[in-house]
Amino acid sequence: MHNFQDVWLVMPVFNEETVISDVVAHVLETFPNVVCVDDGSRDGSARRILDSGAHLLRHPINLGQGAALQTGLSYALAQPGAEYFVTFDADGQHRVEDVVRMLTVLRAKEADVVLGSRFLESAVDVPPLKRAVLRTVALFSRPSRKLGLTDAHNGLRALNRSVAEKIDITQAGMAHASELVDFMARSDLRVREIPVTIDYTEYSLSKGQSLLNGINIVFDLALRRRG
Repeated sequence: MHNFQDVWLVMPVFNEETVISDVVAHVLETFPNVVCVDDGSRDGSARRILDSGAHLLRHPINLGQGAALQTGLSYALAQPGAEYFVTFDADGQHRVEDVVRMLTVLRAKEADVVLGSRFLESAVDVPPLKRAVLRTVALFSRPSRKLGLTDAHNGLRALNRSVAEKIDITQAGMAHASELVDFMARSDLRVREIPVTIDYTEYSLSKGQSLLNGINIVFDLALRRRG
């Protein structure tokens, strides 16, 4: 069994004091390298991370999830032996076993990027309104259609080093998800989706972006490309 020393999980964190200790502890059981980027949290998130065994980076003010991901990726890329990089949400909705399967695809050289999809097998666990909007976002996103994606805004992603080195996230907020899909569509990368399970809880749903905002992000990026 692989010891995953060459894998780094990048976890943006904003006001996750109530869950971050448990999330990091669970991840560290499998993956020894976790970097949490505390994005200007106003609670005790940074203290919890410091005590968890994860690497801690801090933004003095809240810059947004995109900025936190870029900070974390830059840090992880600088670590000796780092070859694979995973973006992982801090609210406890992603599953470690899904990450292991995604990395198996990368190690087999079957793809350069592996994205998690809530819709490849069954979407019964996705709240109905959220399911409808996410599918609409994928339908109206030209880059998503080009790549054949079923779930354009899933935060669970696995990248090989060559891809991670090329990523330069300029959308500091939630629009980074569409920006990354656009980057993939414009490149000659081999992108593959695999089915994953999202553990929706009342807490994780309360932390997510608004559904209307997801649609607004796609149209905003479309207008920027035309401008």
